[in-house]
Amino acid sequence: MIETQAPSGDFYHPATPIPHGWRARRILQDHPEVRRLIGRNVATFWITVGIVALQVAMGWLLRASPWWLVVAAGMTVGALADHALWVIIHEYTHNLVFRSPKANTLGGMLANFPIVVPGGSVFFQRYHMKHHAYLGVYDHDADVPNKWEAKLVGNSTWRKAVWLLLFPAVQLTRPPRLKELRPIDHWVVINFIVQMAFNIAIWVLIGPAALGYLFASFWFSIGGAPLGARWIQEHYGIFPGQETNDYYGFLNRVQLNIGYHNEHHDFPSVPWNRLPDVKRIAPEAYDLPYYPSWTKLAWRFVTDPKISLYSRGVRADRGDFRLAEELPAGSRAGSGATPEFGPVQS
Repeated sequence: MIETQAPSGDFYHPATPIPHGWRARRILQDHPEVRRLIGRNVATFWITVGIVALQVAMGWLLRASPWWLVVAAGMTVGALADHALWVIIHEYTHNLVFRSPKANTLGGMLANFPIVVPGGSVFFQRYHMKHHAYLGVYDHDADVPNKWEAKLVGNSTWRKAVWLLLFPAVQLTRPPRLKELRPIDHWVVINFIVQMAFNIAIWVLIGPAALGYLFASFWFSIGGAPLGARWIQEHYGIFPGQETNDYYGFLNRVQLNIGYHNEHHDFPSVPWNRLPDVKRIAPEAYDLPYYPSWTKLAWRFVTDPKISLYSRGVRADRGDFRLAEELPAGSRAGSGATPEFGPVQS
């Protein structure tokens, strides 16, 4: 069973395969109407355009502002906007906006513009799909902390706080350890070039303060509280027996339902606007503990010595994925079997 613990130099090692494939199969057996939720949401593109325009406009408005105001705006309005853009990049990664994979890749590049990180959207595509197929597998899942990272942070309150604040930089240290990642190709190069061109244009045409605002927006959309607590919420084993956890707080309304994380892993081909319908149709499958507040979760993570980066399940391989392969196309979560609804016992 996955529980919280003081770090002992090792992660938890679940005895069961990844749970999402089996739960998706059970839901489809009991509620076949869930299949109708699978599809795309083209409206996400227009949300992309709107948020990108908002961020550029904010940069223009702040072009002559003092740096303290630039950073404050990035920590608040900008962080919410960029976090939503990360969620949108996530939608493009799953091909949930357009039918064409190429169009989704280009849409992800558009969403990447205010985030300022060169190559961010395409690199996210590279490792995120592995996260679904190999949830918790150390050599394939970039969401799992590095062993040296977990050891360094330990259960120290101040080190966990610094780790949460520096998470954008920490995340960059994980993909190099992964196996079977595609090498740099023309999409990575294109993403890098167009992003650098955008950054330079913002600097030259609007000013350094505008680019500083965009950078602050990017940083606090991932690092710090409350938005940074999302990375704790999703897969840290704070609830006994659960490998994936949901957030059902009010920020889902402006963050495209990213808190419906069990629903998403069970049905990654259901777009963000229909994830609440999965829970509505199959409530018995999601009668699980959840988080109502990212801010409270961040505070608990930092202050509770029983919680550390070791507080999550890590498996040597993804287990028996044959059951997942029997699922209809578009509903596969990647692998796994767990015999009943509810927390995974291991």
